[in-house]
Amino acid sequence: MSTLTLKNIVKEFTSGSGASASTTQVIKGVDLEVKDQEFVVFVGPSGCGKSTLMRMIAGLENATSGDILIDGQRINDVGPAERGLAMVFQSYALYPHMTVGENMGFSLKLAGVSKEERANKVNAAADVLQLGPLLDRKPKALSGGQRQRVAIGRAIVRNPSIFLFDEPLSNLDAALRVQMRIELARLHAELKATMIYVTHDQIEAMTMADKIVVLQGGVVEQIGSPMELYHHPRNRFVAGFIGSPKMNFLDVTVTDVQAEGVTVRLPDDSESLVRVAGQPEAGSAVSVGDRLTMGVRPEHLILDDSGPLGGQVQVIERLGGVTSLYLASPDGSGDGKIGGLKADDQADSGWILIADGDVASRVGDNIRYTFDSARAHLFTSDDLALPSLDRHPLTGLTRQDNSLSSVSAAQATDV
Repeated sequence: MSTLTLKNIVKEFTSGSGASASTTQVIKGVDLEVKDQEFVVFVGPSGCGKSTLMRMIAGLENATSGDILIDGQRINDVGPAERGLAMVFQSYALYPHMTVGENMGFSLKLAGVSKEERANKVNAAADVLQLGPLLDRKPKALSGGQRQRVAIGRAIVRNPSIFLFDEPLSNLDAALRVQMRIELARLHAELKATMIYVTHDQIEAMTMADKIVVLQGGVVEQIGSPMELYHHPRNRFVAGFIGSPKMNFLDVTVTDVQAEGVTVRLPDDSESLVRVAGQPEAGSAVSVGDRLTMGVRPEHLILDDSGPLGGQVQVIERLGGVTSLYLASPDGSGDGKIGGLKADDQADSGWILIADGDVASRVGDNIRYTFDSARAHLFTSDDLALPSLDRHPLTGLTRQDNSLSSVSAAQATDV
């Protein structure tokens, strides 16, 4: 397969003409390295530029400036058909009058590939995707998941240097999305392919990626492994976007800064030492009296009758293995808002607590809870994260590492 390099990619769109013309910059200087056989996911909210970036890689949009390189060769002026890439879109775009096999081999037919070679490539792709028994069926006789596999098979037969996926699972129901995530992970491992995947669903990103690129407003907010982004977000946006349910946020005041971490005052006037450095990677050091934002994930909150935080239970979701409690904010703000139900974490001041098993709490109860200070995060007034003093041991773990671990464990068991 191949590597991909983006160097200071900028994309501008111009609307209007003459004196009334205006230019909007939707991609603002993106740099990225995609290694051979990596599964890289572009993730971000709607309108962040992820699909535009994908289309520039595919050659469907021209970059305003910057360089796009495949295996070190600049391809900005190379047409889409000559780039050696294959793209799978959200819509299946299957020809209804053709069989599955004919749909998969149609691009090869247009390229003048012989009938025998087409059949061999289609059959090989069908074996990988478990589509063999369906090759003679028409698309209308297939389920949504099967149609998406046919669309992927159409890409496989071209033997591309890089696979591009633009929100391919968006049209599937929840159960099929889970199934197709597993299928795509298996496909990536089997083909040993370089894959780039666009989604707005951070769960897809977390479960499928070796490396995630988080975008907002045409800017790369952070690049890293799923565990890197989860445990060590670079800023408040990444912290709030990665993880489900989203991270809880609370305003706190710095009372001490030392080598062991930063001590902050909580709403009940108690203090907590958070194991972070007193200076962000970019920006000024924090000082006593500074107002910061503390972030704690719902799964790192702990029910405790003498805990420093409290709030009224507003919604309870009992899932058997865990219980989600939606709470009024511990600082008294929120005006009855329910945590986690708003897309913009800045506008949402409720909190969510995830407890193991079932709990006796009821809607309307006022409960107390604490948090794991080793898992807490602090953000400056500029929304920059103060770096953790304790790196999580799984920070560098990728999905491929999971597979390797499984193989090693199986081998050890066999021995």
